[in-house]
Amino acid sequence: MLQVPAWSLLSLVLAGALAACGQGSGNAPAAAGAAPPPPEVGVVTVATGDVGLVTELPGRLEPSRVAQVRARAAGIVQQRVFREGSDVRAGQALYRIDSAPYQAANASAQAQLARAQANLGAATALAQRYAPLVEANAISKQEYANAVAAQKQAEADVAAARAAVRTSEINLGYAAVTAPISGRIGRSLVTEGALVGQGEATPLAVIQQIDPLYVNFTQPVTEVMNLRRSLEQGRLKRAGADGAEVRVLLEDGTEHPQPGKLLFADLSVDQATGQVTLRAEVPNPRAMLLPGMYVRVRLEQAKASNAMLLPQQAVTRSPQGDTVMVVGSDGKVSPRTIKVGGSQNGKWVVLSGLQAGEQVMVDGFQKLRPGAPVKPVPWSATPAAPASAAPQAKS
Repeated sequence: MLQVPAWSLLSLVLAGALAACGQGSGNAPAAAGAAPPPPEVGVVTVATGDVGLVTELPGRLEPSRVAQVRARAAGIVQQRVFREGSDVRAGQALYRIDSAPYQAANASAQAQLARAQANLGAATALAQRYAPLVEANAISKQEYANAVAAQKQAEADVAAARAAVRTSEINLGYAAVTAPISGRIGRSLVTEGALVGQGEATPLAVIQQIDPLYVNFTQPVTEVMNLRRSLEQGRLKRAGADGAEVRVLLEDGTEHPQPGKLLFADLSVDQATGQVTLRAEVPNPRAMLLPGMYVRVRLEQAKASNAMLLPQQAVTRSPQGDTVMVVGSDGKVSPRTIKVGGSQNGKWVVLSGLQAGEQVMVDGFQKLRPGAPVKPVPWSATPAAPASAAPQAKS
């Protein structure tokens, strides 16, 4: 049998490998010449409708009613009968001041009234006895006139005594300090044993009504005038029959669950800032909001017809104007100038420049090539969850 040398077999193997490499390198240029697929870009389809024009402004909360509790009776505070920081009702007792001097004054006034009533009885009886005597010329007319005058003087004394009794009762009532309004009371400004009411009404505590609350905020006068002009010309329509709706944003970005309503706009403009002050009423049933807090106010004063909402990253804003990239039916991308009327929930309100059904680019701008088409795919604000890794097969 013919024996083939080992070096000959090695030469054959190397020749086959070189031939295979030559065939692979010949196909590479053909694969490189194929056109790449168009890149995918995220788009949103334009939908028009009535969109509220929301303005976000800084504001500050204040109570709807504030009452200072003051001591109207002079004396020593004997007892505080409320818990600091609690809710109180109108007419609820808050403090008790030493009432002994006022009880004595009331007793003296009652005694003066009794004396005046006794004098009135005697003067009335004398005038009644003199009446028939003067007709019979048994007494002089002067004596009868003096008796009638004494009766009237006694009646006046009784009226004055009754007024003095009423005054003493009022002063006695002031010794029990009550809440003038319902609301939440703060800390006590005095303690038991304090002398109050000497010369002036001493402040004792402050009651604030915090449900509802007022929020005061300002808006540039130019925005107010532009809004009124747009409403008069019919370009915008009012947000609602009951007034503009107000939403309150807290410092951490959360929104107060109960919406408020706009009460009024001030009639004058602040000359120093060019701002108009507005006030809204906000329900606060769970006392989540506190007076004095700085908040952000979202105010919807009007609605725009045939408007649309676009994600903010889809709009390019510059001094020359606002533009978006629109994907045509042929897949080509072209810029479009639009008019932005404000923002709402992180989106721009577009008033004009687009038609319903058009596709606007939101994502994939870095994939654009001049004159090259793209493949539009629906864009979602929430990224898709990554696919879970496949479980490894057990060996």
